[in-house]
Amino acid sequence: MSATATSTPPAPKVSGGKGGRTRLSFPVVLLIIAGALLALSAVRAITGAEDVTSAGQIGAALAMAVPIGLAGLGGLWAERAGVVNIGLEGMMILGTFFGAWAGWQTNPWLGVLAGVVGGMLGGLLHAVATVTFGVDHIISGIAINILALGFTTYFAKLWFNSGEAAAKGGSPKQSPPADDITSVTIPGLSDGLHSIEKHHWFFVSDVAGILGGLVTNVSLLTILAVILFALTFFVLWKTSFGLRLRSCGENPVAAESLGVNVYTYKYIAVIVSGGMAGLGGAFLSLVTSHIYNEGQTGGRGYIGLAAMIFGNWRPGGLAMGAGLFGFADALQLRNGGESVHALLLLLVVVLALLAGWKLYRKSFVQGTVSAVIAAAVLVWYLATDSVPTEFVSATPYIVTLLVLSLSAQRLRMPKADGMRYRKGQGK
Repeated sequence: MSATATSTPPAPKVSGGKGGRTRLSFPVVLLIIAGALLALSAVRAITGAEDVTSAGQIGAALAMAVPIGLAGLGGLWAERAGVVNIGLEGMMILGTFFGAWAGWQTNPWLGVLAGVVGGMLGGLLHAVATVTFGVDHIISGIAINILALGFTTYFAKLWFNSGEAAAKGGSPKQSPPADDITSVTIPGLSDGLHSIEKHHWFFVSDVAGILGGLVTNVSLLTILAVILFALTFFVLWKTSFGLRLRSCGENPVAAESLGVNVYTYKYIAVIVSGGMAGLGGAFLSLVTSHIYNEGQTGGRGYIGLAAMIFGNWRPGGLAMGAGLFGFADALQLRNGGESVHALLLLLVVVLALLAGWKLYRKSFVQGTVSAVIAAAVLVWYLATDSVPTEFVSATPYIVTLLVLSLSAQRLRMPKADGMRYRKGQGK
């Protein structure tokens, strides 16, 4: 009796499993959060920079983090399917324009929908270029950024500078204002936390200020963004659809050999990516400022990509990265010089701990560099009382570069991210 051995194609290896980077347990994450809160409390107590953990600062940070997080979420969808989306900035620009255009004429929720559709159109264009025609992903993304900027500049002059739009405050560079999207405050809890915050107790008042910022005047669109983060995690990591989509970003040839329509999943991912970025743009024009303004995105699409990379292509890490960048962005809008100066002390502690860890791991060059930078920042902190305005305005971008440089060694991108794929390779 003879047996014929049959072989089946190997299942696509998907990141996030046992073979990937070690994931932090929930208790460890809580300890990290508690340590960060203690560090901020200590900085606030030592420097007297009360705004660092105030409810106003946290509320502003949350508003700044949402568009960055949504752009990063768009990047996560695309790159998990193997498509690099540098065009997030352009898709956000389309979201700001179409969101404001529909918002001032109808109501802000229709504006939100129009912003999402505008971003999805940009995502569709990127998918056609990269998936169907095999155009280099970076080149396609840059082209979309340029096209979006030119399109919105032209049509802003055409639509906002005449007739009813001009009479209501429109101009070649901005739209008429749209109505507000409803914000919610938890009654009782918000007032109670504010009362505790005013006592300036160590740690307790700081936690109260942070929680107060999260329950006071929160836009419904912010709540929707939080839901989208949770929904993204569930869809991509807890469903068969998400497994197939992620397999396209890890090994599309193996995925195709198992019957996955790789083109379809890539198209879905990139169009959803554009919709997320468009929603982030609509947030800027309908919640943050209530109007479209030329140059409104300010590079947030790129910062969203940085937050996604910092979060290792996972929603939880992305949310933390977006929160960090949003916090830095809010600092430069509120009492920036003194608050940023206070955080220099926190930066000294972080760099000193990093130097100690690198030296312990026998990475002498990196440890020495971190120690030297920590000493230089400490001298800067002790020799000054504030930070120059030019440095304050650049804080979000400096934080972006610093965080990426510190986290680069632990990152693991999808294996087929950015690679050209042609249908039929898995047959």
